[in-house]
Amino acid sequence: MQLSERIERITESSTLAVMVEAEKYKARGIDVVDFGPGEPDFPTPDHIKRAAIRALEQNFTKYTPAGGILPLRQAVCEWHHAQLGTSYQASECAVTVGGKHAIFNTVNVLVNSGDEVVIPVPCWVSFPDIVKYAGGKPVFVQTHEHDGFCLHSRDVEAALTPKTRMVIVNSPSNPTGAILPEEEFAKILDLCRRRGIWLLTDECYSHFLYAGRRPFSVASLPDAKNTVIVCGSLSKTFAMTGWRVGFVLAPEPIAKAIVKLQSQSTSNPTSIAQHAALEAVRGPMDSVASMLAEYERRRARVLAGLRAIPGLACTEPQGAFYAFPNISACPTRDAECRAASNGRLDSSVVARRLLESAHVAVVPGEGFGAAGYFRLSYATSIERIEEGLRRLTDFFSQD
Repeated sequence: MQLSERIERITESSTLAVMVEAEKYKARGIDVVDFGPGEPDFPTPDHIKRAAIRALEQNFTKYTPAGGILPLRQAVCEWHHAQLGTSYQASECAVTVGGKHAIFNTVNVLVNSGDEVVIPVPCWVSFPDIVKYAGGKPVFVQTHEHDGFCLHSRDVEAALTPKTRMVIVNSPSNPTGAILPEEEFAKILDLCRRRGIWLLTDECYSHFLYAGRRPFSVASLPDAKNTVIVCGSLSKTFAMTGWRVGFVLAPEPIAKAIVKLQSQSTSNPTSIAQHAALEAVRGPMDSVASMLAEYERRRARVLAGLRAIPGLACTEPQGAFYAFPNISACPTRDAECRAASNGRLDSSVVARRLLESAHVAVVPGEGFGAAGYFRLSYATSIERIEEGLRRLTDFFSQD
């Protein structure tokens, strides 16, 4: 069977692949400690669920405009202004079927065949494949563990060429939890502005920052709007992953182009989910503070547990809800991992063997452009974290 060339350019999302494999074990009745999903384990707040129920009862079950209902687009702009200090109008907003859809559509309306897109690594697994699908070329800028995986404007500048069309920044970062300092973000914005390059800011984890840090959007800086495209999501902030609601804030021609693309692909986001999202961005933010406090508690336990494992190093995440440990120098008594290691552990083999033998699900670093690491999500209970750490400690043992 001959598939299209564009679909052959990309691979399956490694995070979703881990989820599928973990579900196979769970279906057999095996107790899996699942550190794979980037998904809050908290329920969607009640006031948001009630809004969806009201929408059903009032028969808001029909098609809507492809780019979302006007009240929601207005409310997203107002929420982003109140929370992150930006100034967008409804005509500069498109509502999408989740944050990934927002990024996919943005890249596909702006990137042409042969265009280059600068992506810091380690990076979210979907950035490179979305660029490849659009016909573009990912250009990777390496960040480093010893520097807290911080992105520097000088490294971005060194990666730019006449073919560069876009720079993508994800802060806080999936998978490292790194936060781009505001002064570096401003330098990258200035660089993009001077070179006529789009700066896409993925703000999926904007409200999950530790040590009292405040949410920040580069789009709030003076004269940013003609250079910056904001891609956001309600999935993490409001524990609404399954509702599939995201948004793009961009110059009006880009917002219109995204709506055009949606009109010929997904059409509108689900009508009921849009009414739930309207309540989310207009309602109280108490649940965000509660989730953040719990994530901070879990982060401390995960870091302590991982760092107690001989040979394992783990940079402290400044945001999001992931740890990204370096396991390349860890000892293990697992024969298959040792046979494949050649002196340094292979994280893809480790992840597979962890699931097979210890029944712990993690995402190998190769999918993030970082061999020798794996991503561990601590968006799960302390009890499951404790059990997972016990199994990891046993796995990474020479006894």
